[in-house]
Order: sequence, then structure tokens, then C-alpha cells
Amino acid sequence: MNKVRSEYRCDACGARAPKWAGQCVDCGAWNTLVEALAAPTARNPRAATWTGTLPTVQTLSGVAAAETPRISTGIGELDRVLGGGLVAGSVTLIGGDPGIGKSTLLLQAVVHCAQERPVLYVTGEESPAQVALRASRLGADAGPVQLLAETCVERVIETALAAKPAVLVVDSIQTTFTETLQSAPGAVAQLRESAAQLVRFAKQSGTAVFLVGHVTKEGTIAGPRVLEHMVDTVLYFENDLGSRYRVIRAVKNRFGAVNELGVFAMTDAGLKEVANPSAIFLSRHEQPVAGSVITVVREGSRPMLVELQALVDASPLHNPRRMALGFEQNRLVMLLAVLHRHAGVVMSDQDVFVNMVGGIRVTETSVDLAVLLAALSSYRDRPLPPDLVVFGEVGLAGEVRPVPHGEERLREAAKHGFKRALVPAANAPRKGSKIGIKVEGVARLADALSLI
Repeated sequence: MNKVRSEYRCDACGARAPKWAGQCVDCGAWNTLVEALAAPTARNPRAATWTGTLPTVQTLSGVAAAETPRISTGIGELDRVLGGGLVAGSVTLIGGDPGIGKSTLLLQAVVHCAQERPVLYVTGEESPAQVALRASRLGADAGPVQLLAETCVERVIETALAAKPAVLVVDSIQTTFTETLQSAPGAVAQLRESAAQLVRFAKQSGTAVFLVGHVTKEGTIAGPRVLEHMVDTVLYFENDLGSRYRVIRAVKNRFGAVNELGVFAMTDAGLKEVANPSAIFLSRHEQPVAGSVITVVREGSRPMLVELQALVDASPLHNPRRMALGFEQNRLVMLLAVLHRHAGVVMSDQDVFVNMVGGIRVTETSVDLAVLLAALSSYRDRPLPPDLVVFGEVGLAGEVRPVPHGEERLREAAKHGFKRALVPAANAPRKGSKIGIKVEGVARLADALSLI
């Protein structure tokens, strides 16, 4: 057998070098050489010629599509984000800020899974005593959980082959290393090769693997972006600073819906799932408040009611500020321009602040109409009706465009006691539909302002 050796490759151009250098000699890029395994070369050129049988080619229609069985984690919100539960042979990468609850959530999940199937928890950051202390603090019966304190990925896989677990947790992928590379744990090459070996093990053995990942100061998973391409599911933990609520979001899922959302509350006994997220994102005011409006957003397969607040005030600056928390700032600037052009409301000398209550981050355009009505309500200091819910996309021509799943959003609003809804005309329910809420459809922004 050829001796396993490493080389250095340029991330910019792919050039190879026998040793590290600060600059790539081919493309001239700086600090782009990273360690990687060198592909073995055959000593005999004829030995590299393929002499075996060719793989069988199948038609797509001839492949049987079987329903993928699921393994429940015992946590409903986590199962929802995963698409119904864990899939045998899948690899899930979960990342988040330090102390947000990644290890706590996974420990709660594996304790439930260990009651019915073997589970192996590999810790590379904490000692077994620390993990046991957390389990006792959570009040969980962690007796059946097998615990391993190891960072070498080869030893982890050897132990897993002997233990044959149904679920394997590696906490964290940044602490693991492979003996075939000389770089330190956490390096780009170490992350890529360690993750590749764990993915290969999961596919060959059918073990569901959880990988805990660190995040950078920008909030993305630390390491090469190829790490997210290699795994089947990528989950991100999010929370507002100082808030006891945690939101876990799926940004990639080969076995379920993307952008699914799970909501948890951090307590002394660990993370508790929130079955009705709309309740925590709504704040019922004793008196009507100017600048506040309720809208309905859809995260994954679930509609949620969210309170949107806006504050408009005279600006002492030459360039008034436009600030949005939980909403895209550039879209706020565009919507204010639409309000000026098609409704004649000038806010060029006003500071405009928009906030999504509860720390939720909204990426869809269904909140456009709510943003404009909240800003106008604050600007004129006239509260909107407290039993009103608003949603709809606003175009540059001043039209109010429909949004997906309008009837589901209306039913969610009616379930929480709202009596009136201002929605796009195309989202108004058909005749005979019993929603339990008075729906007013509008086609233009001017029509919405005249109704309010």
C-alpha cells in the first residue's frame, strides 16, 4: 500500500504544493493554501486502468421510492424542524452561539432515544463528569446513554462500529481531528476530512449522526462552506439577546421542509418546547398603541401571528435613519419610497424604526403592508384597531400582491380572536368559506389606506 501523505492545495485556483507557503505561486493569492490528503498514485501506469465490471445504470422510473422511516427525538418542535424525526443514515449539523443550548437540546433528545435504541454521545469539549452533571440538572434518566470522551475521528468510528448505535452525537465537529493530517483540530482540512469520514460512516452503517458546530461572529458555521453541503440537514439556533426563548431554524433539509421553525423556552430544567409560538410574539396592550400592528407570517409549514412595531420621529440628522430589526433594511427604504410615490406621505425628514417583537426574523414579503400601516400609524399618532390583522406584499407600482397560503393565515388569526383582516384581494376567501373573521380585500395601497 502507498503511504498516506498530505499536500497543500490553493482554495482560489486548486494548485498543489508539497509544503505550505504564504502565497500561491500559480495565482498569487495570499493565505489560500490549506492541508489536504494527497491522492495515491499507482506505481504502474497500467495498474490505474479500470479492469472491473462497470456499474449498473438504472432508469429513474425503475427505482422504487420507499417512504423513509423516522426516529422520534421525543421533542415535538425538534421533530418538526427535522421534517418528522431523524432518518436512519442521515447527518444533521446544528450550530449556534455559545451557551444557546445546543448540547442541552441534544442531550435531552438522546436521553429519550436511548430508552428504545442504543445511543452514543461523543464529547470533545467537556469531561464525562460535566455531561453527567448537566443530565442530573435536567432531571433526565441518562443511564442508557453511552458516553465517550474522544476527539480522534478514527477512534470514534471504531467505537461506534463496536457499539452499533442508532444515534450518534459528536460534540463538536471543531474539536475532532484525523490522524492522517498534521494540522490542528478546527483547521479547514481537519474539518473537511473528519466530517467526510463521519458522513461515510453514517451512510454505510445507517446511523443517524448529529454534529454540533461552532459559529463565527457573523453567525455562520465555522469552517469551510463545503461542510454544509456534505451533511443532509443544517439547523441554526437563534435568539434575541436577553430573551429566554430560542428559535431553531432549518436552512437545509433533504428529508423535510426548508425554513421550518421550532420555538423553545430556556428554563432551569432545560429547553421546553413552545406549542403555540403566536402567544409569545403577541403583546396585548391595555390601550391601543400607535405604530403597532399584528401580521401573520408563515415559517415552514406553520402560520404564526407576530406583532410589528414602528416608530416614526422627526430626525435631527441631515440623513434620517432607517433601522429595521428582524426585517430587511433595504426593503424598508423601498417601501417608504412606495408610500411617498403612491400615497403622498412624505417621511424624508423622519427617522423610521421597525421592530419584530420577540426577536423573530422575517424573510418573506407578506409583512410589507403591515410595515407601511405601522409606520403611518406612528407618523400620524393614530392607533390601528386592536382586533385587526394585516398581511400582503406591496409592489413598486403600489399594488397589493397576494401571498401564499392566505386562507391558513386567516384561520390562524381567527383562532386567536381577531375580528377583522386587511389582505390582498386575491387572498380574500371565496363565497361560502367560513373563516370566522371579517375579511377586506384591497388591490392598491391607496385602497388599504382609505379603509383604515
